[in-house]
Amino acid sequence: MEEEPSRNYPLEQVAIIKQKKCDEAEKALREKKKALEREQEKLAAVEKERDEVKDHRFAKLTQLREKMDEGAPSDKIQQMRDYLKVVDEKLKAKEIKVKEQQKLVETAKQQVEIARNDFIKKQQDVEKMQMHRKEWEKEMQALAQHKETVETDEIGSVLHQRRQVSSKKTHRHPKKKPRS
Repeated sequence: MEEEPSRNYPLEQVAIIKQKKCDEAEKALREKKKALEREQEKLAAVEKERDEVKDHRFAKLTQLREKMDEGAPSDKIQQMRDYLKVVDEKLKAKEIKVKEQQKLVETAKQQVEIARNDFIKKQQDVEKMQMHRKEWEKEMQALAQHKETVETDEIGSVLHQRRQVSSKKTHRHPKKKPRS
């Protein structure tokens, strides 16, 4: 009997490379998601700082109104207004930080989306390779079965021919006995 066709998948190296790339894309996606979480945490922190300044401003504004209603001296009121301007500047700075952080969060979201799309594409590539391999294995199995069938038929044919030949030998005319 001849040796069976090679059972090694011819695209094994390609499949391994595609799987590695898929694993790398999955890792990159996880890293991008972690980066997004960090940026969102930073955003929450700067929003909290901004909100604290807003609350402080509102409290000082309320305090100024109360002092004005009480009839506090104008220098005291001016001092409070000057302080409110400082708080307003601080609030503007915090708003700028919030907007900058929001941009960073948006950028991180876009990076996650890019990484997700890349991962999905590479995952599909791996799935295609797996499907191709299954089809290849079916073809190899069918080929091996066909080859086995052919060989079995050949063996059967040879055995049949041998039986016919041996049958003819035994059915030949018996040797004549010599006459005495």
